[in-house]
Amino acid sequence: MKKNVLWITETAVMLALLICLQWVGSFVPDQMTKQLITGTMVNCVLAVTVLVAGMSSGIAVAIISPVCAFLFGIAPNIITVVPIMIGNVCFVVLLRLIIGKTMKPVWKQPVALVAAAVAKFAVLYLLVVVLICGVASGSLLGKKLGDAVLLAPPMLKMLPTMFAWPQLVTALAGGALALLIVPVLRKALHK
Repeated sequence: MKKNVLWITETAVMLALLICLQWVGSFVPDQMTKQLITGTMVNCVLAVTVLVAGMSSGIAVAIISPVCAFLFGIAPNIITVVPIMIGNVCFVVLLRLIIGKTMKPVWKQPVALVAAAVAKFAVLYLLVVVLICGVASGSLLGKKLGDAVLLAPPMLKMLPTMFAWPQLVTALAGGALALLIVPVLRKALHK
């Protein structure tokens, strides 16, 4: 019972922090600046969650995060929500698997960060740029899901930029911040 309460509490706190950061980031007027700032903070929270609260908390936050991003207008379209979920899950799972529970030896941390960031970037690039904007664009362009247009011409132009190099930069920057924060948090929480 105590472990379940701890899991719920840690996951809820990290999710609340992530939602607050996404909400604040939604007020940044420039789209690229918004993506770089918010993306870095989101990746930091994802990394901190998985390295402090554990794999299941990290995965839960990784899956819920894109839904919140869509609701706050950070995710550009509903069609990108599932690819972002998959990219986030790859990021947190690789971080945790390579770094491990003890985070030792320390040399594993930058290796894990680079591997996780590259994997997230590759997954998002393949799913959004290659699959959605490339292969499936003809069948998705102008189609609706309820009131939402799945893929409009302006999005077809914008998505390849959003899901290219900025994804790698924000994953690396957010992960690097997390690697600075996590040891302090783990010590404070006696983990």
